[in-house]
Amino acid sequence: MSISKYEIRAGAYYDSVVLMQLQKSLAGLEGVVDAGVVMATPANRDLLQATGFDLSNMEEAGPDDLLIVVNAGSEAEAALAINQVDELLRRRRSTETHDFRPRSLKGAVDALPDAKWVLISIPGRYAAGVTEEALDLNKHVFLYSDNVALEDEIRLKRKARETGLLLMGPDCGTAVINGIGLGFANRLRPGNIGIVAASGTGLQAVSTGVHNLGGGVSQAIGTGGRDLKKEVGGISARQALDLLGRDPQTEVIVLISKPPDATVVTELLAAAQATGKPTVINFIGFAAPGEQLGNLKFAVNLKEAAALAVDMSSRASSSPAADKPVRVSSDAPYLRALFSGGTLAYEALLALQTVLSPIYSNIPIWPEQQLANSLVSQAHTVLDLGEDEFTQGRLHPMMDNDLRLRRLHQEAGDPAVGLIMLDVVLGEGAHPDPAAELAPAIAQVRASRGIEVVAIVLGTDEDPQDVGKQVRALEQVGAVVFRETADAVLYAAERLRPEVSYDYLPLPLADFDGELAAINVGLESFYESLKNQGTNAIQVDWRPPAGGNEKLMAILAKMRTK
Repeated sequence: MSISKYEIRAGAYYDSVVLMQLQKSLAGLEGVVDAGVVMATPANRDLLQATGFDLSNMEEAGPDDLLIVVNAGSEAEAALAINQVDELLRRRRSTETHDFRPRSLKGAVDALPDAKWVLISIPGRYAAGVTEEALDLNKHVFLYSDNVALEDEIRLKRKARETGLLLMGPDCGTAVINGIGLGFANRLRPGNIGIVAASGTGLQAVSTGVHNLGGGVSQAIGTGGRDLKKEVGGISARQALDLLGRDPQTEVIVLISKPPDATVVTELLAAAQATGKPTVINFIGFAAPGEQLGNLKFAVNLKEAAALAVDMSSRASSSPAADKPVRVSSDAPYLRALFSGGTLAYEALLALQTVLSPIYSNIPIWPEQQLANSLVSQAHTVLDLGEDEFTQGRLHPMMDNDLRLRRLHQEAGDPAVGLIMLDVVLGEGAHPDPAAELAPAIAQVRASRGIEVVAIVLGTDEDPQDVGKQVRALEQVGAVVFRETADAVLYAAERLRPEVSYDYLPLPLADFDGELAAINVGLESFYESLKNQGTNAIQVDWRPPAGGNEKLMAILAKMRTK
């Protein structure tokens, strides 16, 4: 049976790499079974308890106190190990290079005024304050720290955007800026592919895939995992897309994320379209509206995203610019889709929700899409007219067009409607000649307000309704006819895509060209990585203000604002 012995050092701060190395050194001492060296946060204490350390009688410790605990064969061996902590730390310090390390961020800026970037990897409860200081010093920020409050992230990202600065993070693990890897980045070949990612390992997967396929990366910009939440609104991603859209080195863009908020997806896709550059999209877990939407191509996984980007990058310089599709009038921006087929309606809604917002339906995918009253459409609306609420006491709309004809005229009477979509399903048991009834109504709608009508005709050349005849009749009255739902959805998305503008101070292109100089606050391994890449960098000898004392920190903060 092993004996646990611990020591608490109040206010003794070390970064996590130092703690890991000290823990390994202690665990390797004779007689030691296991060792733990952590900052004494509640989570760290619970983890040590769960992995076999007895802390049941431990005295009070705060999150800024250093906790050293050893499991050894005897109490004497445990005590001997803990007594060697100072010697182990001294040996480590003696092996360090003795380059100049200012005690403050301001001191580092004075020592390296050319630095445009600050890397921050300190405990989350201090990270917001240091990030704000960096922004006040007119520096872009790579914020690796996690456990930063969401309201701080929103406030700081808005502040950065208003001053033409980029805040990557919090919890941003990877970026490659001007050819220099920040955080856990890979060494990459320079090239013409720019990456925007709200996923650290996703960015690494795509960037290494690009490199291994022979392509190269201009910039790889991480945003932090919460950037595409509704509350944050994709601030950093929008800044990055605007930058890469203007960057002459970037000819192809890749945009990747873990499942983002639906409203943010719509805005980001519009922003990506606005760059005019070929762009690969991979929103993991989100249904794409199709294989391609204008300059956007949708990848099903990270491997395909890299492959598509490399293929597009090899053709980017020689490819003529694609013509921008004609949009519907901004005075009539909404879609109304009137389906008789429930699965077709669901397929259309699934795809359209990524590019049109807000969108409503009587068969919603998400609760917020629920139409308040199925008899009254709002904004973009996709209706399944074959649902029970519409078929009680009447035939299904695949057999009887009456309800859909009435709804067609109702939607056409809404001045905000610019495009109407409907399906025409043929086959046994269906209406014997649906176009004979639908075509005159479409002609009337087209003549009255010029509303565009898109028809999806589902059938074969052997169906009794004669699919060719149905298509010709609809096209003769001005309907745009497709044979597949996916094709109709892409057409509608192109016609209804929202206008987008970037109304904030743009990120300066000069900061994303040439050599990178940086200041590191936190993990020394990040500083060492910068130096190993030949970067002009400086490490701040950071310590928690006021020794981590919350009351004293509040007093100091008030004094700074006076």
